[in-house]
Amino acid sequence: MTGNINKMQTKFTDVVEYQLNLGDNEINMNSLIGKRLRFSYSGIINCVKCGRKTNKSFAQGFCYPCFLSAPEADPGIMHPELDMAHEGISRDMEWAKTFSLAEHFVYLAYSSNLKVGVTRFNQIPTRWIDQGATKAIIIAKTPYRNLAGQIEVALKQYFADKTNWRKMLQNITDIPVDFIAEKQKAISFLPDELKQYAYNDDTITELKFPVERYPEKVKSVNMEKTPMFEKTLAGIKAQYLIFDDDTVINIRKYSGYKIDLEIL
Repeated sequence: MTGNINKMQTKFTDVVEYQLNLGDNEINMNSLIGKRLRFSYSGIINCVKCGRKTNKSFAQGFCYPCFLSAPEADPGIMHPELDMAHEGISRDMEWAKTFSLAEHFVYLAYSSNLKVGVTRFNQIPTRWIDQGATKAIIIAKTPYRNLAGQIEVALKQYFADKTNWRKMLQNITDIPVDFIAEKQKAISFLPDELKQYAYNDDTITELKFPVERYPEKVKSVNMEKTPMFEKTLAGIKAQYLIFDDDTVINIRKYSGYKIDLEIL
């Protein structure tokens, strides 16, 4: 099977289901756990936005011109507090109506540690799956992205906002977390003008990933340095494939890369 990689599509079920779209092929990745796979990178990268060939990928799949102009690569994507669509400022206001000027959630999730994050309303629980979170709870709901970013910035003083991806893949957990108590604590930390966005549903979402064996010492495969490799798939978590020799590969990192995939 040949095609350009993009992030795996996910389905929230008792155990998260993964699908990799490669060219015209829709591959159920869960069914490949325990099987030997061969990946071959062709040396070709196509921009995920415009499709043109690029020598280097920026921000997980963009050519440089699209990185500078595409709304999907706007600084407000990585830093929601920088999104200015609510003031009529955007790389594409039509795009912003759907993606920035929509309801957003601020949440606490546990992946390698308890962290605060922001996502659009229709990206739950996809966002949590992509982070490898095992549990999550919504703290606040806002009418647009910038406000959610302001809440996240206020809470970064008290909660982490990054995931230790190695610990996440090793499934290392620290101490049990009382999510309801942590949510109440987070709301108490908010400035008065942002408390009105507190979310009154205390549902805790739990996620389970299709992993037969977690790596003891994580080693990352680099397609640029190792364009062809053959390994047995041991599991999938976040957007990572986990192999039985403790190596992993971040599929999303290689968005736009053209590869051949063989099931041996």
